[in-house]
Amino acid sequence: MIDQKLLIELSHQVYPELKLIREHLHANPELSFQEFETSDFIKTKLKEWGIPFTDGWVKTGIVATLKGEKSSSTKRIAIRGDIDALPIKEENNTKYKSINNGCMHACGHDVHTTSVLGACYLLHQLKHLWSGEVLIVFQPGEEKLPGGASAMLKEGALGDPFPEAIIGLHVEPSMKVGSLGFKSGKYMASGDEIYIDVIGEGGHAAAPDKHADTVIIAAHLLVELQQIVSRLCPPSIPCVLSFGKVIADGATNVIPSKVSMEGTFRTFDEDWRKKAHQKIKDIAAGMASAFDVEIRVNIVGGYPVLLNDKSLTNKIAIAAKDLIGKDNVEKLAIRMSAEDFSYYSQKMPACFFRLGVRNEAKGITYPVHHPKFDADEEAVRYGALSLSYFAALLLNN
Repeated sequence: MIDQKLLIELSHQVYPELKLIREHLHANPELSFQEFETSDFIKTKLKEWGIPFTDGWVKTGIVATLKGEKSSSTKRIAIRGDIDALPIKEENNTKYKSINNGCMHACGHDVHTTSVLGACYLLHQLKHLWSGEVLIVFQPGEEKLPGGASAMLKEGALGDPFPEAIIGLHVEPSMKVGSLGFKSGKYMASGDEIYIDVIGEGGHAAAPDKHADTVIIAAHLLVELQQIVSRLCPPSIPCVLSFGKVIADGATNVIPSKVSMEGTFRTFDEDWRKKAHQKIKDIAAGMASAFDVEIRVNIVGGYPVLLNDKSLTNKIAIAAKDLIGKDNVEKLAIRMSAEDFSYYSQKMPACFFRLGVRNEAKGITYPVHHPKFDADEEAVRYGALSLSYFAALLLNN
């Protein structure tokens, strides 16, 4: 078993460097699948610490390999961190504010990357206390379909056979810094993108009887589709169908020839997911026939359901209480948001947990994907500490 006190002491020693790493990453965000400078920065740190790695996975992905020296074990596990940012203009005024206008680490991937780098350093320094092998996965493109995780798996970045387990974390602004959260079983929803175009003749708004009123038809369709959730979905299955973008580019006296709608469909059941996709198409086809218009439906399949292995997650949650105290470990509810870590969870036992970053005294309270999102800087120490401790625990057991 790895020495807790020694690990905690070492995490404090490396914390000043982790703080600077996080500040650099936050100030220099890059969009999905364009993380070239971020990738170079990570590789520089790995070389500095003497940690071997392979790169070029999905262009910007990196996989570092650590080998324990305690015994000759064949056990392998993986730790994953995502490295991309979002197309959001930052509104914070910190010294590490994004210098890339219109791009921001608004989902905490700078914290994730720093935490994983920190775990990599800690495990490397204490490799004489654990056995087996750890793959440290720095993954691009979590924020953009088809997701960097699926591409990393397709390219074979995690090897063959797969690791015996994979762990990862995500910032949680509703949880105080120094806390961790866990949920075993189904944790995060699948997430699909829905694109619909209602196409008709259009024309003068004063004469709707002479052509198709695409705006009204689109409105009917939006309401009709909600019955998929309220009337067709089994009540035991969490499900959301939301449309956040509707474009009817007409005028006060012009009915446009096309109305476009964009939305998302999320659920926790793969069989129902497939049925719901067909229901969306069927309802659209019926509406097109009734109003004599063309309705085009394009459903882009997104991330699958994220499954936290029950045995693995319960074991790690117990270890978390031992590491940081039971009062700092929370039991989480399911989330309708989606994560491409789910691709890993479909292939091997996985545990994806939450890292508290909230600090009300510092005004750090904004949610992810907000232009004022921030994380308490000490979260990176807790992230590195927890990831390294859980990894060593799994390997030594």
